[in-house]
Amino acid sequence: MTSMGDTRECEQCGAVFTPRREHARFCSARCRVAWNRENTSGHAAEASALDWSMSAMRDATGRLLRVTDRDRARLFAVVSEAVWWVTIVDATLVRYHPDAYDGLLTGWPPADRRVIEETLAGLRFVRNQMGQYLDPADFIQPAPGRSGGGEGRIRASRWKPVPEPELALLPSPRQAWEMTRYRAYEAQLAGHSVGESFDLAAAFLKLAAAEATPAADVSALAAP
Repeated sequence: MTSMGDTRECEQCGAVFTPRREHARFCSARCRVAWNRENTSGHAAEASALDWSMSAMRDATGRLLRVTDRDRARLFAVVSEAVWWVTIVDATLVRYHPDAYDGLLTGWPPADRRVIEETLAGLRFVRNQMGQYLDPADFIQPAPGRSGGGEGRIRASRWKPVPEPELALLPSPRQAWEMTRYRAYEAQLAGHSVGESFDLAAAFLKLAAAEATPAADVSALAAP
């Protein structure tokens, strides 16, 4: 991920740095480790946050397969919930386990890494815009055919292209972050199926969670 021109103070040492991600709190891994050591409850909080968010993500993405699209309101609700929990897991890993997250990304070929990063960024754009600036119907094109046509049809729905967001009221650094998310959405989600996007995002996040979790806990996080 590239810099958006924002600067802030490290929460540990106070140095001014340019973050690679919007919610970065520390200028280096050393400062993050030092902060965690000084805040003894940090490790328990990290494990708890990752555990419950992973469980919620598995449930939400699982409903994409199990629930039939009997009506559009149900379709939009199920997709919105899955977007929320995928982005929560992503944010939890970036906040508490950035080394494991970045290390896993580094192992992918550049083209594959770009697809993963842009898919997750595109889902963040949906989260930020859906319900506040755009309706779910603006994002999602239901699969053709009769409503309620069978299990898994929600996954066959497609993301629609959407117009550029109105960003004038946001601070300048946030405008840049959100425009990057929008471009990622157009590149990796628009025109693609909902199921394809969630499969890719959830698979990466499960691997990242396993990298960030002690061996004894990996099986629980990776459960379907």
